[in-house]
Amino acid sequence: MSEIKTAVADHPIQTLIGRRWSPYGYDPRPLQREDLRSLFEAARWAPSAFNEQPWRYIVAECGNTAAFERLLSCLVEGNQVWAKNASVLALGVTKTTFARNGKPNRHAAHDLGLATAGLIVEATARGLLVHQMGGILPEKARELYGIPEDFEPLTGIAIGYRTTADPPPPDTTPRTRHPQADFVFTDAWAAPL
Repeated sequence: MSEIKTAVADHPIQTLIGRRWSPYGYDPRPLQREDLRSLFEAARWAPSAFNEQPWRYIVAECGNTAAFERLLSCLVEGNQVWAKNASVLALGVTKTTFARNGKPNRHAAHDLGLATAGLIVEATARGLLVHQMGGILPEKARELYGIPEDFEPLTGIAIGYRTTADPPPPDTTPRTRHPQADFVFTDAWAAPL
């Protein structure tokens, strides 16, 4: 099995954060339902604007072939090629209006991201890997799942185990990030902290 691509951080971070990465090679074996429930429990406890919790997930497990193929068809073709081997696929959906007053919720995508980040940390702690995808077919998802107009299909998520194939598919993209000076400012825009 290939090595996990651990981040080389410029400053100390929690081990789980450094171990998180998004592979393309998955081993198509089922995930334990208890583990899956715990991932979404971690998502459940994410913070959100006015505690609206505007995230929804549509989930398909590899053991249910028809449901899995249906959700897989909501991914762009390039993502279908590798995501077909994941244990679980999910669509992350946001509620675009506040339940409390019907006004637009401009924080919904942020809150879905926080919920999914919690899911990812829980998955990493359990030895699972998660790959998020922007490459989805939102209108197809809306049609197949009857997603209401005030909800937006936003992201795809693959969850599972790293492949044990020999050799595994190449995950050759280096793990790099912009330095903090590019995105953490003080006093004025672009003035590094």
